[in-house]
Amino acid sequence: MDATQDIVQELQARLPDADLRPQAARDGVPTAWVGADRVHDVLRHLQTAAPRPYRQLYDLTAIDERRRTHRASQPAGDFTLVYHLCALDAPAEVRLKVPLAGDWPRARPVTDLWPAANWYAREVWDMFGIAFDGHPNLARILMPPWWEGHPLRKEHPARATDLGPFRMPDATQAALESRLQFRPEEWGLPPLGPDSEMMYLNIGPNHPGTHGVLRLALQLDGQRIADLACDIGFHHRGAEKMGERQTWHTYIPYTDRIDYLGGVLNNFPYVLAVEQLAGITVPERAKVIRILLAELFRIISHLVYYGTFSQDLGAMSPVFYMFTDRERALDVVEAITGARMHPGWFRVGGVAQDLPAGWDRLVRDFLAYLPPRLDEYDRVVLRNRIFQARTRGISALPADEAVAWGVTGPLLRACGLAWDYRKRTPYGGYDQFAFDVPTGRQGDCYDRAVVHVEEMRQSLRIIAQCLENMPAGPYKADHPLAMPPPRERMLHDIETLIHHFVGVSWGPVVPPGEAAVRVEAAKGCNSYYLVSDGSPFSYRTRIRTPSFAHLQLLPRLSRGVMIPDLIAILGSLDYVLADVDR
Repeated sequence: MDATQDIVQELQARLPDADLRPQAARDGVPTAWVGADRVHDVLRHLQTAAPRPYRQLYDLTAIDERRRTHRASQPAGDFTLVYHLCALDAPAEVRLKVPLAGDWPRARPVTDLWPAANWYAREVWDMFGIAFDGHPNLARILMPPWWEGHPLRKEHPARATDLGPFRMPDATQAALESRLQFRPEEWGLPPLGPDSEMMYLNIGPNHPGTHGVLRLALQLDGQRIADLACDIGFHHRGAEKMGERQTWHTYIPYTDRIDYLGGVLNNFPYVLAVEQLAGITVPERAKVIRILLAELFRIISHLVYYGTFSQDLGAMSPVFYMFTDRERALDVVEAITGARMHPGWFRVGGVAQDLPAGWDRLVRDFLAYLPPRLDEYDRVVLRNRIFQARTRGISALPADEAVAWGVTGPLLRACGLAWDYRKRTPYGGYDQFAFDVPTGRQGDCYDRAVVHVEEMRQSLRIIAQCLENMPAGPYKADHPLAMPPPRERMLHDIETLIHHFVGVSWGPVVPPGEAAVRVEAAKGCNSYYLVSDGSPFSYRTRIRTPSFAHLQLLPRLSRGVMIPDLIAILGSLDYVLADVDR
């Protein structure tokens, strides 16, 4: 009995009227369909009563099914809600899908089960127009409040040129400016009565100290924060919509711009998901090259975190030293890939080209250079009494709450939970590498910094193993959906020439199916959920980013702290707004 049938039969035994129907998925994740009237009961059972409780709502998204042609054995419906749950006590995940009928369907929220469902439901409504009756604050979240339409519906244009010329008459500008005035009830905050001694403080939208353009509304009780609301979406570029108009391989450079500090860590889950859909096996050398670059970019991202966190708390020197170290790492990246921050270098089936001559010397020099620098930063930053006073005990988070809020990556490990997807559910060849999973104790701002620093040392261990054990062989799979025909064959007959031309210009036609792959990115767990309808384009591209889940946690972490502590909390979360807004 496979895992899907096992879960379905267990649910049917407990909830016999739920009418669960299994679906085979290319990624091997147990997937089942359930009616909208029973999904809440099934989710509650999976969360609390299943033999292996699925305590984390990892993602909630939707699919507009109205133009999809390959839906064999799937229930009829115009839209589909997709719930992705994770069990962190043991490696396990499950996907529940809910068919919804009608152009403007409605559903029941699950915010009573997981607080993380709040923003995810708002995003589904914002992007698809699926309403959640009883949601505490069902409002736009990525689009401005005056936006017309729901961008991820199939009828919504994918390009600005399809919308006509942009015009803003004076009357429209005045009306939009009035919408920017602060009204607490529109943010889910209570309005203040005439006798209240509290006040509201607006921060932003600005960049310094907020790691991207972010607006915060603080409800203050004296110097302490009573409540807080976030206004995001200023960086939103329609990255998921772009995935529907770009071919499978031309979308790879777009992924770099999601977490713009993570480089190829953004490519990693996307190409892994496409490879699962296409049935492509990646050569061993390509796997190790990918891991080498991924760990370099983990260090690069963590150095930015370390330096800017120190700067947020008033230490000026560390950020200059750490950015210098980051440049040394980017020099290695540039020598290998030809680019620095956004190399877009991973390919479906492998990487863009083989390692250049002399790459090993550059990597070996970097491995010798960085460790003593990290030791020096321990003395300058982590053991600095001012840094410790500003971070120890601030916004401590228990592990069970972190799981309920969808926290992953270094922030989850700082809470004491040794969960790293490279270890627990290895992907891309990580099962061949030895490294430790650092953890914290309290999950406070200090522990988050300590975990990030120790992860850089572990990444250096992994890079050293790549250096010493780089396999021989091809750097890309010899597969028709990954490689065009060889040039000598292309010039031999017209049919091969046509295949070469189509493969290079249009890209591969990926078989119909669905797959999601998660990776341990620098800021947490990042994944791509891809739906293919048997064409050169993705039918649905879902990007689940760690920063979106982590920033939603900000009000919980900030209630009761002093205003200066908010800056420490923001710095400790290690997010960028492009990763939040996509």
